[in-house]
Amino acid sequence: MKWRAGSMKQCPRQLENSRDMPSPRQLILTMNRGSATLKSTLYESGARDEVLLSLSVDYGAAANAHLKIADASGASLLDSSVKGKDSNAALEAIFAWLDQHEYLSGLQAAGHRLVHGGPRYTEPQRITPKFLSALEKLVPLDPDHLPAAIRGIRFVAKKFPKLAQVACFDTAFHSSLPTVAKMYALPRRFYGEGIRRYGFHGLSYEYIVGELRKMDAKRAAGRVVIAHLGSGASIVALQDGKSMDTSMGFTPLEGLVMSARSGDVDPGLLLYLLAQKKRSAKQAGALLNKQSGLLGVSGTTGDMRTLLEKAKQDPHAAEAVDLFCYRARKYIGAYAAALGGLDALVFSGGIGERAPAIRANICNGLDFLGIRLDGKQNEANAPLISTNDSRVNVRVIQTNEDLMIVQHVVAVLGHRASKTV
Repeated sequence: MKWRAGSMKQCPRQLENSRDMPSPRQLILTMNRGSATLKSTLYESGARDEVLLSLSVDYGAAANAHLKIADASGASLLDSSVKGKDSNAALEAIFAWLDQHEYLSGLQAAGHRLVHGGPRYTEPQRITPKFLSALEKLVPLDPDHLPAAIRGIRFVAKKFPKLAQVACFDTAFHSSLPTVAKMYALPRRFYGEGIRRYGFHGLSYEYIVGELRKMDAKRAAGRVVIAHLGSGASIVALQDGKSMDTSMGFTPLEGLVMSARSGDVDPGLLLYLLAQKKRSAKQAGALLNKQSGLLGVSGTTGDMRTLLEKAKQDPHAAEAVDLFCYRARKYIGAYAAALGGLDALVFSGGIGERAPAIRANICNGLDFLGIRLDGKQNEANAPLISTNDSRVNVRVIQTNEDLMIVQHVVAVLGHRASKTV
């Protein structure tokens, strides 16, 4: 099915008129803007929030952006380029397609994942012009994600002025961090200026905590470590479901080895790059964020699946895998110490959910904490992968940030609306 331009000028009128017409569906669109991607999911809101569509835009190296739309089963409905790489051009194409296929009449709200909420925003927020003005002041904290996210929010507000929009922050979950876990050992005035550890992947962690409570409420209320392992990777230490420490800090660069991010490095190394290697701040940022991590160590790729396939023949690929696992293992041990013990360990994220070899490598040597894996269960990516005699419950839980956004949207709007916005 090819996309063709729809009558976009009719879309706002459809939304306004729908206030007086009963709608058979109540739909919520989630929007997750990355540095080079846009991922969206269209949910039907109800007793069971159900996925109707998955939409993705890749703003990669090609001259044009690439748009894909699939149904709930994963069957492709659209696979097409969008002329130009402007993010709003892709949004125009998305809403034209939704209009053509009669999804707009039931659209209740749009929920946005925002990477950074700074020290101010610790809960989801209904988006207003005043809020957007305040949000723009946070752009220096997250120049890679917030500008594009704000442009998308403004596009939707202009196109559909009656449509409710809600901002959901990845940093909000970590607002419970104790001061000792928030602070850097810098002059105190910097802490007052917002230079502190924020933590990220909060929507993912919040969802997993909710799922763990359904599975094992007693352990969920205890000492838990969750490893969200994907192209971006982090670990969180929880007590009674609240964040006590997390590997990412002022930016998502701190902590674990990631696909192209370095994770922890000596701050003196940055000074050396600037002073001795004559790197500009922009060049140093590109080095640490886009040229390092698994990609930098292997010299070939930041894709863990490919590295695992090459590890036996390529020593650099093997070193990248081992470094990734070593750093994760070290953080798990540190957080077990910070928590005073460990009741449960949860793996999530693309790598955490689907790479048995990585989970086994990370857990190797952690038997002193009471972690024992069941090899067969681990290989099968089973929900519970620890042995019966393991003191620590080890689980694999598939994360769902989009569903968490939907739940926040419903909560912020106060109820499941009976008619469209």
